[in-house]
Amino acid sequence: MSEQAEELEEEQPDPGPSPEERREWRATALRLVRQYPDPALRNPASPVAQVDEEVQRLAARMVDVMERSHGVGLAAPQLGVLRRIFVYRVGDEDTPRVLINPKLSQLSEETAVNTEGCLSLLGGELQVPVERHLRVHVSATDALGEDFELEAEGFEARVIQHEIDHLDGVLIVDRAQDEQRREALRELRLRAG
Repeated sequence: MSEQAEELEEEQPDPGPSPEERREWRATALRLVRQYPDPALRNPASPVAQVDEEVQRLAARMVDVMERSHGVGLAAPQLGVLRRIFVYRVGDEDTPRVLINPKLSQLSEETAVNTEGCLSLLGGELQVPVERHLRVHVSATDALGEDFELEAEGFEARVIQHEIDHLDGVLIVDRAQDEQRREALRELRLRAG
């Protein structure tokens, strides 16, 4: 190979994982996510007493599983860990956020209905219309043990409410209107069996 060819080869950007590799990573990550009707999804999570190395490792693992499964959020109960912690990232360029012991307050009176999926419901394939507040205020602790507050609106507010529901043992099918709930549960039974 000539020097020019070597230089051109070195300058080529890393193409990243192939589509097949990405599909395999997603499938592997989704095998770690508890699926409906796993009982862990229905039990309220316990508060985290102290942010220590174990909690930090859990948060890092959750971010990894969320990203590999192409999710925008993941709560600890979805991995079978009944602790009040969730992670999310609403945009591909955003840094993942860790919220420990989150508390919602100042919910807007304005709400909107939009479809949501969940990694624990057919890997996100099942979509259910859910009504959520358009703006929320949340207080939490981060992965370094620092308390913080956050104002969120739109899609970010929806993701936060969805993940806090997981910490309370609530699924999107529980928030759906009667007909959509029946339809979603029927689909879950058909696909699970």
